Amino acid sequence: MSGFVGVLVSDPWLQSQFTQVELRGLKSKFLSAKRESSHVTVKDLPPLMAKLKGLNDVLTAEEIGAILGESYQDDSQEIEFESFLREYLKLQSRSGAKLGSTKNSSSGPVLEEVSAVRPATNDLFNLVRDGVLLCKLINVAVPGTIDERAINTKRVLNPWERNENHTLCLNSAKAIGCTVVNIGTQDLVEGRPHLVLGLISQIIKIQLLADLNLKKTPQLVELVEDDNKDVEELMSLAPEKLLLKWMNFHLKKAGYKKTVSNFSSDVKDGEAYAYLLNALAPEHSSTTTLDTKDPNERAKMILEQAEKLDCKRYLTPKDIIEGSPNLNLAFVAQIFQHRNGLSTDNKKIAFAQSTPDDVLISREERAFRLWINSLGIVTYVNNLFEDVRNGWVLLEVLDKISPGSVNWKQASKPPIKMPFRKVENCNQVIKLGKQLKFSLVNVAGNDIVQGNKKLILAFLWQLMRFNILQLLKNLRFHSQGKEISDADILNWANSKVKASGKSSQIESFKDRNLSNGMFFLELLSAVEPRVVNWKLVTKGEDEEEKKLNATYIISVARKLGCSVFLLPEDIMEVNQKMILTLTASIMYWSLQKQQPAGQSEASDNSELSAETSEIPARTLLLRRPLLGWRRECCC
Repeated sequence: MSGFVGVLVSDPWLQSQFTQVELRGLKSKFLSAKRESSHVTVKDLPPLMAKLKGLNDVLTAEEIGAILGESYQDDSQEIEFESFLREYLKLQSRSGAKLGSTKNSSSGPVLEEVSAVRPATNDLFNLVRDGVLLCKLINVAVPGTIDERAINTKRVLNPWERNENHTLCLNSAKAIGCTVVNIGTQDLVEGRPHLVLGLISQIIKIQLLADLNLKKTPQLVELVEDDNKDVEELMSLAPEKLLLKWMNFHLKKAGYKKTVSNFSSDVKDGEAYAYLLNALAPEHSSTTTLDTKDPNERAKMILEQAEKLDCKRYLTPKDIIEGSPNLNLAFVAQIFQHRNGLSTDNKKIAFAQSTPDDVLISREERAFRLWINSLGIVTYVNNLFEDVRNGWVLLEVLDKISPGSVNWKQASKPPIKMPFRKVENCNQVIKLGKQLKFSLVNVAGNDIVQGNKKLILAFLWQLMRFNILQLLKNLRFHSQGKEISDADILNWANSKVKASGKSSQIESFKDRNLSNGMFFLELLSAVEPRVVNWKLVTKGEDEEEKKLNATYIISVARKLGCSVFLLPEDIMEVNQKMILTLTASIMYWSLQKQQPAGQSEASDNSELSAETSEIPARTLLLRRPLLGWRRECCC
């Protein structure tokens, strides 16, 4: 009896994208369509493909026809089976991207379950145990952070798949600015209330305050005088401080005599809210709100007025009276989003919009800022170039990655009024950098104080590189305590891919062949064969396909356990620095997995913010706003 051969195609790569079961099924459908008219044309594909697995319920026949029209101008062109397979793969990637990037996907069946959560129960904590909800919440807060094709979404997940989701969630949370301290995947699996609510509160806050910056809302320049220095100071403010400044700006114009410095005790009596709403929406306000002596009654009237502005009720009258900081901040942020009361015809706006924005510098600033905040240092960095100028943050980072190196007796802690104290801090930073053998020729502490962006980025890159190389060195079973070089990382990556049977190799971390993502996908598959779904991978032949691959690579790396802060554009444009950190992170994860039992890990991998430790036992406070926030963002 002859051996079974199965369905074969001439392109080995194309063959590798399907199982024999899938190829036989697709061949059967293709031949069935061909029998009807003796050949298959482009025009025949939309109704046929709209019924295929992975495309049905995602792309309509009309959408499929439009996508095919991008490649075929003549819809009467005949299609062979291999072309049919290639188009099917391309459509799968497009459907996956649609699921991963549209808001509708984030408000799908999983998030709809939030609406059914009963606030007085543990339903929410049970719902987050598989990790899917938390991943989707991150995408609601910062769309596109997670490629949802990388999320394990089966109804019943095994422990490995569930752990992958939570790892993806924690690493992605760090990548949007959440501070994650002392939390692991097991904490999320067990649904530990204070840790889960702490993480969710940060995700919600990031979404609510997303527009509190000059780039998104240039009208905020109205809050300062004409002096350009004031505008620079405004740009350096943390979103919460900017929200307070906005609130006080309107309160002062409305005649309110006090200054609101927090979202707790300063708003408990409701007077500030009454003045604010009267200034922003006089048509919905009434003098009786201020005349009312009963704080509870006044709080009720405030919420009724806010509801007329279409602001969701994140809080109850009791929350105002008790001064719940998280809920009051969310309430004010909602008012800002719906009616900020700022001028749309202001010459200052032109200045804010004309501020030069170097794309590469902006991306690197983002990556280094998020990396610093992921280290778990005390100071939270909001604006990298402003926050490092006093030297204190850099000293904290140096002490974290090289413990005991900082002489704290010679350091000045913020707030620092005397300029020479800032120079002293930065001089110690440069001195320590030289001790760590950083390249700092003709660089002085005053360069950091003056906010020299290029020098600051160059210093931070050397800090990040030193940190990852130290982590690799500390895996002594691999390095025997020897220094690790960039060449060692490159050789390891090439060897790993070659050992897996793939032929891709790179000459350096600026090899242009990296732009299509194939090398990284093969590397990820080599260190963990099951983690890459090759059906979702494109050939990376154009910009769209390259971005699909790059987005998928980043999410898969985070899903494994890599803490990376690059963007898809960094892969597509082959940003040498970010490419090195990605490769080194994959190497660290792979070698750490092989680490002999009993040897301590060299990484303090995750953190959950200290600010979340204040979460009260009354966990209803965060369950309630989550429901309102989800309905507004996802419906």
